[in-house]
Amino acid sequence: MTNLKDYGYESTPHPPGLIPGRVTELQRDRYTVITQHGEVAAALKGTFYHSAQVRDELPCVGDFVLLQYNDTGVSMIAELLPRRTKFSRADFFGHSGGHIKTNYEQVVAVNFDYVFIVTSLNLDFNVNRIVRYLTQAWQSGGEPVIILTKADLCCEQATSSESNPNLPVCGNRQSHGRVGDHNAIIEQVNLAVPGVPVHAVSSHTGQGMAALAEYLQPRKTVVFLGMSGVGKSSLLNALMQQDVMAVSAIREVDSRGRHTTTHRQLFMLPGGAMVIDTPGMRELGLYNAEEGISAVFSDVEELFVRCKFSDCKHETEPGCAVIAALAEGSLPREQWDRYVTQKRESKYMDDKTAYMQEVRARGKAAAKYHKH
Repeated sequence: MTNLKDYGYESTPHPPGLIPGRVTELQRDRYTVITQHGEVAAALKGTFYHSAQVRDELPCVGDFVLLQYNDTGVSMIAELLPRRTKFSRADFFGHSGGHIKTNYEQVVAVNFDYVFIVTSLNLDFNVNRIVRYLTQAWQSGGEPVIILTKADLCCEQATSSESNPNLPVCGNRQSHGRVGDHNAIIEQVNLAVPGVPVHAVSSHTGQGMAALAEYLQPRKTVVFLGMSGVGKSSLLNALMQQDVMAVSAIREVDSRGRHTTTHRQLFMLPGGAMVIDTPGMRELGLYNAEEGISAVFSDVEELFVRCKFSDCKHETEPGCAVIAALAEGSLPREQWDRYVTQKRESKYMDDKTAYMQEVRARGKAAAKYHKH
């Protein structure tokens, strides 16, 4: 009999006739749920659709649910239990089924302890993208950790760059210091996101992997997030100590890869920690990200209280602490530009969501009027 506590479940009272479980896989409208009876196939109970109002109220991988157990067929999910953490992104192109409303939020994973922001030390390395993931990671309620994969390739590229100075050093389009020095890249990331753990690892050689044991404790859940081709599948295979995910080659011209993970799935590692693997995301639309932005850019927002005017726009106003910090170099221009970009995008997303909700409400009102 499976002990759900090993999957992070904390006992809560529930109605008779229902048993708890955790969603470990979702493909279309079919769920795999781990229960006291082991893994079972499950679907949503009809009454579930009547209680759910928007898409983010539908079960996701990592969710704890209550279901009507069927030992001879498909069990029925009847209730979604409260979530501890939730990673979301903006999605204005999703489609909902039945009467479930679209609220432009795509829930990627839930009920995790750590967010592994996975990127690789190759041509596609991009600090701005890491900062975007970090914003949404802080918004989720989980603890972010930055994982720089393919450290072995970084050294190979560095060796090649000695004979060809036009090649990138350590996987970036710009030099990060002496050839083959991972610490130079980590320092660059630390400057952009101070206080967030950064680890350079190689799934093939084992370099740096031992440091991840700090997070991969029994009953803890980690979610892997990142673009296609960054090495999430290889990292998962190394942690699982077996090949559970297919690995595809990346394009040499830009180091970008194809999707090898096609759906979300929760894996139990040999040591008792759990990993939620997610498909690679080419773009990450910020959703409801104000708190996350404030967490990532706390050093920027701390300057605002020192401005002479409370409504300072930080452009040309006299006595602006931001302008002064930029001038003296204590606030890097790159950090300010990232802040402005994310604030602008967050406002755009919020405004677009409000507009589309208003349009939908007017459409429903018009339909109701014509019906009568």
